[in-house]
Amino acid sequence: MSSPGDSRRTIARRRETALFLLAVPALLLLGIIFAWPVLRLLAMSVEDGTLANFEKATLDELYLYVLFDSVKIAAMVMAICLVVAYPVAFWLSRAGRWGVALGMFALLLPFWTSVLVRTYAWLVLLGRNGVVNRWLRDAGLIEAPLPLLHNTSGVLIGMVHVLLPYMVFPIYASLLRIDPDLSRAAEGLGAPAWRSFLRVTFPLSLPGVSAGCALVFVLSLGFFITPALLGGGRVIMVSMLIEQQVREFLDWPFAAALSTVLLVATLAIYALIGRITRGARHA
Repeated sequence: MSSPGDSRRTIARRRETALFLLAVPALLLLGIIFAWPVLRLLAMSVEDGTLANFEKATLDELYLYVLFDSVKIAAMVMAICLVVAYPVAFWLSRAGRWGVALGMFALLLPFWTSVLVRTYAWLVLLGRNGVVNRWLRDAGLIEAPLPLLHNTSGVLIGMVHVLLPYMVFPIYASLLRIDPDLSRAAEGLGAPAWRSFLRVTFPLSLPGVSAGCALVFVLSLGFFITPALLGGGRVIMVSMLIEQQVREFLDWPFAAALSTVLLVATLAIYALIGRITRGARHA
C-alpha cells in the first residue's frame, strides 16, 4: 500500500504536468514570436558563410565607439533614473491613499502620450528660444541660451523622462513587500533612522533596484526616436546605425550582425547588473 506521502507526491506531479501542458501553447507562441526572429537574425548575419560582418562590427573603431557610447548613455540614464526614482518610490510606499493616487497619476500620465509627441515637446522646451532658456533669461540666471539640444544633455533629459516610471514601479513594489515592523524594531534597538534605512530597508529593496536598473538599461540601449531627434545627428547610438544600414545601404547582413552584437552586450551587462546586486544584497 502506498503511504499518504506518496499519494501527495503523485498528486503534486500530476498537477505540475497539467500546468505544464496548459502552458505549452503559450510557450510555443513565445517561441515563434521571440526565438524564431532571433534565430533568423543570426542566420542572416552569417548568410555569406563567413564572420566578416561580425569582424567589422567588433573590430572597426567607428562601430566600437558607437557601441561604447551607447552603453555609456544607457548607464547614465540608468544611474539618473535610480537617483530620482528611489526617493519617489520610497515616498509612495509611505504615503497615504491620496498621495499614492496622485503619485501614480503623475507617473502614468506620460504613458498616455506617444513617445514621439513627448520628444517633440522637449524640442520646444529645450530649444535656444525654448521655454526653459526664456525662463532662465527672464530670471536673470543666464545671459546666453544654454545648449540643451543636439547633445548628450538633451538626449539624457528626454530618455530619463520616458524611462523613469520603469525604475519607480519595481522599486515601489519591492518596498511595499518590506515589513515596516523591521524598521521599527531596528529603531527600537537604538539605530537612527538613516542606519535603519541603510541596514534594513535598502538591502531588502535591492531586488526591485536590480529589476528597475536592468529594465531601464536594456530599454535605453535600444532607444531610437529620442536620441535621433534630441541628439540632432550628433549623438549616435547603435539602433540608429542599424536603421542606417537597412534604410540607406540595404545591408541587411551587417545590420543583423550589429543587432546580434547589441543583443549579446545587453545580455552580458544584464547578467553583470544582477550579479552586482546579488553581491550587494548578501554583503
